[in-house]
Amino acid sequence: MFAQLTSILLASAAVVPDAPAAQPDAAPAQVQAQVQAQPAADGDVVVTARRREERAQDVPIAMSVIGSDTIDKTGAFNVNRLQQQQPALQFYSSNPRNSSINIRGLGTPFGLTNDGIEQGVGFYLDGVYVGRVGASTFDFVDIDRVEVLRGPQGTLYGKNTTAGAVNITTRAPSFSPEAKFEASGGDYGYVQLKGSVSGPITSDTLAARLSASFTHRGGTIKDTTSDTYLQKLDNFSVRGQLLWKPRADLDFRLTGDYNVQNPLCCVQYYARLAPTQRPTNRQYAALAAAAGYTVPSTNAFDRVTDLDASINSRQEMGGASLVGNWDIGPATITSVSAWRYWDWKPANDRDFVGLPITTVSQNPSQQKQWSQELRIASNGKNTLDYTAGVFYFHQTINTQGSQVQGTAASAWLLNPTSADGKNPNVLNGLTSTNTINFKNDSFAVFGKLNWQPISGLHFAPGLRVNYDKKSGFYDSVVSIHNSQYDFVATAANAQAMLDAKTGAAKTTFQNQLNTLAPQQYSPRFSAWNVSGDVTLSYDVTSDVHAYATYARAFKSGGINLSGLPLASTTSTLTSIAVDLTKQTVKPESEDHFEVGLKSQFLDRKLTLNLAGFWTDVHDYQATVNNGQTTVIRGYLANAGLVRVRGVEFDASYRPSARVNLYTNGAYTDAKYLRFTNAPCAPELTGGTVTNVPGAAGPAGTPGALSPASCDISGTVLPGISKWSFSFGGEVNVPVGDGQVYAGYDGSYRSRFSSNPTVSAYTWIDGYSLSNFRLGYRQDSFNVFGWVRNAFNQNYYELLSTQSGSTGLIVGQPGDPRTIGATISKSF
Repeated sequence: MFAQLTSILLASAAVVPDAPAAQPDAAPAQVQAQVQAQPAADGDVVVTARRREERAQDVPIAMSVIGSDTIDKTGAFNVNRLQQQQPALQFYSSNPRNSSINIRGLGTPFGLTNDGIEQGVGFYLDGVYVGRVGASTFDFVDIDRVEVLRGPQGTLYGKNTTAGAVNITTRAPSFSPEAKFEASGGDYGYVQLKGSVSGPITSDTLAARLSASFTHRGGTIKDTTSDTYLQKLDNFSVRGQLLWKPRADLDFRLTGDYNVQNPLCCVQYYARLAPTQRPTNRQYAALAAAAGYTVPSTNAFDRVTDLDASINSRQEMGGASLVGNWDIGPATITSVSAWRYWDWKPANDRDFVGLPITTVSQNPSQQKQWSQELRIASNGKNTLDYTAGVFYFHQTINTQGSQVQGTAASAWLLNPTSADGKNPNVLNGLTSTNTINFKNDSFAVFGKLNWQPISGLHFAPGLRVNYDKKSGFYDSVVSIHNSQYDFVATAANAQAMLDAKTGAAKTTFQNQLNTLAPQQYSPRFSAWNVSGDVTLSYDVTSDVHAYATYARAFKSGGINLSGLPLASTTSTLTSIAVDLTKQTVKPESEDHFEVGLKSQFLDRKLTLNLAGFWTDVHDYQATVNNGQTTVIRGYLANAGLVRVRGVEFDASYRPSARVNLYTNGAYTDAKYLRFTNAPCAPELTGGTVTNVPGAAGPAGTPGALSPASCDISGTVLPGISKWSFSFGGEVNVPVGDGQVYAGYDGSYRSRFSSNPTVSAYTWIDGYSLSNFRLGYRQDSFNVFGWVRNAFNQNYYELLSTQSGSTGLIVGQPGDPRTIGATISKSF
């Protein structure tokens, strides 16, 4: 199959439908008000980020640009759908808060979100850094383009970005009246409406723009308990802008946006079973049989589940920004001031089965951020050009976590043959109430030069000095109120309460505290770091350009704010002390090497861009599973050394105005080179923990000893396919005054691991998706029908393990085939 797929790809040689591009080596992509992507006469994209026009092919960074037309016709209205067109981009989400954006496999640790972690892929909206991945899951509204930059970008960006950046640029207000409206409809009750209007308020100094979007889709997964369908969409977004140009050399752009999403999602459910080292009577099959429970289907693609708890993923996000540009002649001064917020209100069924085990597990969270960037960039095209800036970022997060155990918790989480396991009241109503606070301050001075000592040769060094200060507070209070037990345990009094008990009462209380441990701690982190890069590029000809880059980058250290593991993970704890050594994780340091070639042939009808990269990451920040059998969340840890290397290509062929073909591909080899104390795979957990080398039993053997940690050096990083491709094209024929056109967009990903530590049971098989469209367009009118996932490919977006080493693997299936139509009109 792979050989056939490769043949197809090579035969169709192409790039992203709009235009591949690269970020100018001395101009920040976040000068969004100044960057204008416009097609030149020969079809190339021209950018003016350095206050001068440049062909995107001339600039030495691997980058893809996806224009608004491609976004509209492919249905890529959010980051999740965008990844189908970008082989180097990975987006994972079990719900909006638990989302991650990675580029070339690096960025955010794979797994449940931790408030104290830094993201390595910068997400920018009109030049404003968005501080949480969850706040980037909004629908794209009135977008001009999306830029995906690969590799470290910290010497030109306000916020440090060690893995790359995703830049969203919206359409600016226009001094010529204009409007556009679009409506889409499809199966599963899909409806999407988009509209924008823009024009002058005064003839030549003040203009405005108003944009809005509404998306609704019914659910694709049936909940047999409530007889409702889950995984539905219900989104609304609105954006307003004012552009003021009091003088020809001065402009200000004021933007405000509001987004609300209230989907009935996100759900994971039975996918498969993985034998663990837990005793047989404490593994899923025996536990379900003892409870008289039968899952609705053991085939996840029957798309049916049986939740026993409420579910929702409501989030609200928005903000305001003011961008000013002042042309002082030899340079332009730019100011970007912004405030943004994100309000997350979830509901989950975190035991993943239709039994009242964990009836509540949720972390409502509110984020606020303020940022200020001031930058100066030279104008014109000179022998020596420069960009320099300062950046300040302040962020607060307040989270109110809670976890509540139900009537089935005792039998499921404790030994079902013990007295406590047989008594539902031991854990029924056991509640953990968590208060989590986070504050983050970041300051940076950065700059980049672009020196051309001789014609065609460019030397571009950059430097960044960065300071980060983070502080947090985590307080978990455990209580139970039922007919048999009634207590409130805090980190301060829990040990005394335990010591005061004897016999069976002490065992019961220990079981309760092992299930939900009271904790309180206040982690702190602060550090300076210096990073930099240098790029050497050469214009071989006017259409062939070569470059080489070395970057030394840092990602700030993090603090653990999802609770700490206990100091011991055996089943016979005599204390409830947490491991305070794991409050913080060290910064990542990164050595990045890249070489590339950007070329065009056949009178610029054929474009072929190549890039090879090698990145070594020291003290890689990973999200790891907790060794305790009853704790849902993991924590952050440092892996000694990670290596990511690979090759990418972007190609397009446009032989005429009637045909446009493209293909993009990436080979990525991402491994832990050194991670000697990692948590073990699920099949090696659940037994009595031993630190004796060689004493642990074979994987998946019930009752065998489990190792305290595992050496996973040489294994692959999670979430990364070794091979990934996107491919397709469009053809059209004239009909009357318009065109009939047909388009195809496909993507392929090879298998990838869906667990922080590789497990034989959490590999997601490779899959290919195909989207078709057929339509008619004339001038500003366009109508087309579309089919997405046309062959109804069954695939998982994520696989996860149920806490407690029961052996249950739950999955999140991707969307099934959808059919619909879109109509749009511009005025």
